[in-house]
Amino acid sequence: MPRCGLCVLRGVVATMENILSKLREKLSVLLVDVLAINGAFLSVFWLKYVSGKWGYLNVLWFKEGGVGEHVTFAFALDRYLWPMVVVSLYWLVLFAFYGLYRSWRAQSRLDELVAVGKIVSLGVLVLFLLTFDISRPLPKTRMVLFVYWMLLMLFVGAGRIGVRSFQRRLLDKGIGGRRSVIVGAGSRADTLLRQIQAFPALGYRVVGLVEEKGGEGEGERGRGGEREHGSYPVLGNAEELPRIIEDYRIEEVLIAVDSSSHREILDMVSRCNGRSVTFGIIPDLYDIVSGHVRTQEIYGFPVMELLPDLMPAWEKKAKRLLDVVVSLVVLIGIAPVCALVALLIKLDSKGPILFTQKRVGKDGKIFTMGKFRSMVENAEQRSGPVWAEKDDPRITRIGRIIRRLKIDEVPQLFNVLRGDMSLVGPRPERPFFVESLEREIPLYRRRLRVAPGLTGWAQTKQGYDTSIDDVKEKLKYDLYYIENMSLRMDAKILLRTLFVALRGTEVG
Repeated sequence: MPRCGLCVLRGVVATMENILSKLREKLSVLLVDVLAINGAFLSVFWLKYVSGKWGYLNVLWFKEGGVGEHVTFAFALDRYLWPMVVVSLYWLVLFAFYGLYRSWRAQSRLDELVAVGKIVSLGVLVLFLLTFDISRPLPKTRMVLFVYWMLLMLFVGAGRIGVRSFQRRLLDKGIGGRRSVIVGAGSRADTLLRQIQAFPALGYRVVGLVEEKGGEGEGERGRGGEREHGSYPVLGNAEELPRIIEDYRIEEVLIAVDSSSHREILDMVSRCNGRSVTFGIIPDLYDIVSGHVRTQEIYGFPVMELLPDLMPAWEKKAKRLLDVVVSLVVLIGIAPVCALVALLIKLDSKGPILFTQKRVGKDGKIFTMGKFRSMVENAEQRSGPVWAEKDDPRITRIGRIIRRLKIDEVPQLFNVLRGDMSLVGPRPERPFFVESLEREIPLYRRRLRVAPGLTGWAQTKQGYDTSIDDVKEKLKYDLYYIENMSLRMDAKILLRTLFVALRGTEVG
C-alpha cells in the first residue's frame, strides 16, 4: 500500500479510537452523576419516609386522604417520581453548562471536587430561591434542603473521585491518553520524555518526535528505514508540523526545543493555528508568550498551555444558547421584510435571490454561507475573487440599500442555527483569501480558533476590506476579540452593530 494510503488508514483508525475514547469517558461520568444525583434524592426520601429517626424531618411528612405520617417508601416515591426526573435533568444541564463534562486530562481530583462543590452549592441556592416563601422565610423544612445539599456533594464528589481514579489507573497502564508529539530532539526533549514515561497518568501518548529544523539530525534508522530518536520515530521537522498533525491525528503538541528564538516558536504555532490541537511548552520558554499561557501542574510536572481558551465553559454554552434564541426570534420577526426584500431583488436585477459562497469556519472547516444577493449576477466571473469596494459598480440599487441596513446578512442566521457561525466573531473569509493571507500575515489562522460571526468587533470599527492593509488592521481587532471573549463583549458588539445598521453606515 502506498505511504499516503497508510497515513490515511492510520488517521482514520486514530480518529475512531479518539472518538470512542472520548465517548466512553463522557458516558461513564454521566452515568455516575445520574446514579449519584438520584442516590442523594432517594436518601432524602429514606430519611423522610422510612427512618423515622430525625424528628425535625417529620414536619415534611404529609397527611392525605387519611394516610398517617409514616407512609411506605413506595408510596412516597410514586408521588415524587417525576419531580425526581426533573431534578436529575436540572443537575445534568447545570453540570454541562459549567463544563463538568469537558475532556478530562489527569487534572487534580481535588480541583474537581472544589468545582463540584461550587456548582452544587449554586444549584441548591437556586432551588432555595425558587421555593422561597416570603411569609415563612426559614421554616424547619429547610433543614431537608440542607441535608440534600450535603448528600449531593458527598455522592457526586465520591462518584467523580471513583471515576477519575479508575481513568488514572487506565492511563497508568497505557490505556487512553492524548495523541501527542514532542517538537525537539535534544536534551530538553529527552528530559520531557523521561518525565512523561515516569508519569503515564499525565495522559500523553507520544506518537513520535518532530525535529526543530530539517536535516538528518542525530536519529538512528529503525527497521523500516525511518529515523528514530531512542524508541520513538522522528516524524519530520517543524515545517511539516501541520501535515504531521493531520496525518497522525495529533491532539497535543509539546514544544521542547533547545533554541530560544522567539520568532521560530511563533512561526511554528502560527502555521498550525486553526487546527484542533493544543500546544504546551516547558517552563524555560515562558517569557516567549508571556500573558498568553495557562499553567497546569500535575505530579510536580508543569505544562504551560499556549493560546488557551479564555471564555469559561458556561459562557460558551450561554453564547450558543443566545445564538439560537436570537436567530429564531429575528428570522420569525422579520420574515415579512425578508419576503419583500426577496421580491425587490428579483424585480431589480437578473439573477437568484440568494448568493451562496464557500467560507472557512472554525478550525478550518469549509461551509456554505448564504446572503441576499446585493451585486449583479456572476459579479466575479471576469475579475476572479476580489474584495468589494466602497462604491463598487457591481452593487445593484437594492443591494446598496440592504447592505447599508445589513439586511443582506440575514440568511446567515441559518448558518448560526446550524452551528457554522455565531452571532459575534471574526467574519468568515473565503478559502482563496485565507490561503493567501496566512502566507503574508503571521497568526492569521488564529482567527479560526473561534466560530466566525455574523458581526464582529472589527466590523463595528472599520468598513469593507479593500486592501491587504485593511485586512491587517481588522486582524488586530479580531485578535483583540479572541483574547477578550465574553458575553459582556458580545452584547456590546451586538448593540454597536444595531446602532451602525440604524445609522445606515456601511461596514464590513
